Amino acid sequence: MRLALYQPDIPQNTGTILRMSACLDVPVDVIGPAGFDLSDRALRRSGMDYLAHVDLTRHIGWSIFHQSMGQQNRRIVLLTTAANTPYTVFKYLETDCLLLGRESAGVPADVRGQAGAEVRIPMREGLRSLNIAVAGAMVLGEALRQTRT
Repeated sequence: MRLALYQPDIPQNTGTILRMSACLDVPVDVIGPAGFDLSDRALRRSGMDYLAHVDLTRHIGWSIFHQSMGQQNRRIVLLTTAANTPYTVFKYLETDCLLLGRESAGVPADVRGQAGAEVRIPMREGLRSLNIAVAGAMVLGEALRQTRT
């Protein structure tokens, strides 16, 4: 299982996701460009003391990330409010990579079209979305429940 962040906008959310990933031993892919400095030095300076414990891979852009996932035979599972399948009924694989979109805009249509699957978190009518770190934790928790025995 992997977790991927598509062009993250908010450093605090990225820090929360990296900390969670370190604690749960889940590698993270960050797909650039990000809306903030993603260097090790900047992350350490912002209090990300878990950085040494994160298996973090940075990708310059979507095409390089997508190619890497293909070479590793990984299915990209996009978390999106536009999906039809609730995350709790989806069947995850140990080799899945859960993709989180930008906080401000999600992912573009071409990226969405290249995902191998899509899941959503059912929410109350009229509300837009959850915080990206919360959504990632919910779906990752279910994926790990299904795949880690």
